[in-house]
Amino acid sequence: MSEAEAKPAGRAIPAPAVTVESKPFWDAAAEGRFLIKRCTACGKAHWYPRAICPFCASDDTVWEESPGEGEIYTFSIMRRSPTGPYVIGYVTLDEGPAVLTNFVDCDPDSLRIGQRVKVRFQPTEGGPPAPVFRPA
Repeated sequence: MSEAEAKPAGRAIPAPAVTVESKPFWDAAAEGRFLIKRCTACGKAHWYPRAICPFCASDDTVWEESPGEGEIYTFSIMRRSPTGPYVIGYVTLDEGPAVLTNFVDCDPDSLRIGQRVKVRFQPTEGGPPAPVFRPA
């Protein structure tokens, strides 16, 4: 079973809204690849992938494959849920951008700020798989 077909962990994730602008990202996610955008004008990587650079407003951006590795910046454990506890938070990717995500495949109480994590793709409710992070 590929990571894109991995069994869902925790709560169900709604299908993302796929737009013309985000379609390359979701197509890559379906293949198990994690893409970010990089501005060729200022050189900065950004998240969420979009056509206009949030730093310099240039439209000179390109897709770049990322290994999807980084560190936990912050997180919150949601203990009151019909599906059991789940964890959301931010990961600072090695390329620089911060990604709002779910943390999976771990004991929520074992997570720590600064902990290394890696992306995996979790099925959604009828759409392309969504990036989530697990301990590295």
